[in-house]
Amino acid sequence: MSIQTLLSTALAKRHDFLQQAEQDQTDCFRVFHGTVEGVSGLNVDRYGDAWLVQSFHQTLTDEELADVSAVLLQQADLPIVYNDRSLGNSRVLNALSPALTEIASSERVMQENGIKFSTKLRHEGQDPLLFLDMRIGREYVRANSQDKTVLNLFSYTCGIGTAAAIGGATRVMNVDFSSFALATGKANAALNQVSNVCEFVQSDAFPALRQLAGLSVGGRRNQKLPSYPKLPQTQFDLVFLDPPRYAKSAFGIVDLINDYQGLFKPALMATKVGGTIVCCNNVAKVERQAWFDSLVRCVEKQGRTVTAHTWLDPHEDFPSFDDNHPLKIVALTLS
Repeated sequence: MSIQTLLSTALAKRHDFLQQAEQDQTDCFRVFHGTVEGVSGLNVDRYGDAWLVQSFHQTLTDEELADVSAVLLQQADLPIVYNDRSLGNSRVLNALSPALTEIASSERVMQENGIKFSTKLRHEGQDPLLFLDMRIGREYVRANSQDKTVLNLFSYTCGIGTAAAIGGATRVMNVDFSSFALATGKANAALNQVSNVCEFVQSDAFPALRQLAGLSVGGRRNQKLPSYPKLPQTQFDLVFLDPPRYAKSAFGIVDLINDYQGLFKPALMATKVGGTIVCCNNVAKVERQAWFDSLVRCVEKQGRTVTAHTWLDPHEDFPSFDDNHPLKIVALTLS
């Protein structure tokens, strides 16, 4: 089946979703999730007033890109930016016309449920500045932040933190190592006039989290520790934990397959009694129930109890095989 036919089918399936998105003041969403919808590694998204086409496994031919463009322009007459990321490091390979280069590299504003977010379709990093499959997480946090203190770990561009502030949080601490990502987070807070409740801590997550949990910073054996911001021991009403699949620093190793507990333990220690910790795991090979059971065991080893939990599944613009989403998100209420 042709790419043109597959994309048209995907758009037709999203008819009701797209109508609802417009009513909800949302103009950023996925219209083609290729791994599930027929072309592995091809994603087509709307980011505000532009379409973003990205290929991760193989380059689109000129004819294929023309076919995709024809369908998208029938849906909405917007500029189309194509990022060929088919090499192993996912860096963008292809050049654009001067006009599209200007569009792709300029700061733009889009909306999700009326919340404004800054975006660039090409920038110094690799990924778009808002992960669209995390919409359900931002919605949950917005709905559950009234009069709460919120800790947003691995905050990237602080979409979760911005949603918390919009939802009425009294304090939001965003923690990320990237100054570029946090600068975008500050812009998002300013766009929504919530800068007064948002804090931005540029730090490796391990020292920040261990200090907040009241633990020694520690570090990996025989490695000199870099400098890091000093933070007092603090507990929060709502903690959001969304680590990358794997990362290594002098302070520790993030490994969502083999050692999620290494981050989860201090994160739950930074969560108040009666508070909620939202845990994310984006590794497809991690089995949902086994991961959940390991979280519960970790809570119980700390002498605490999971009194309630809620699974947060991505919206229908991110379809999955047998409803088994690679991105797993669960909110745990702790006693």
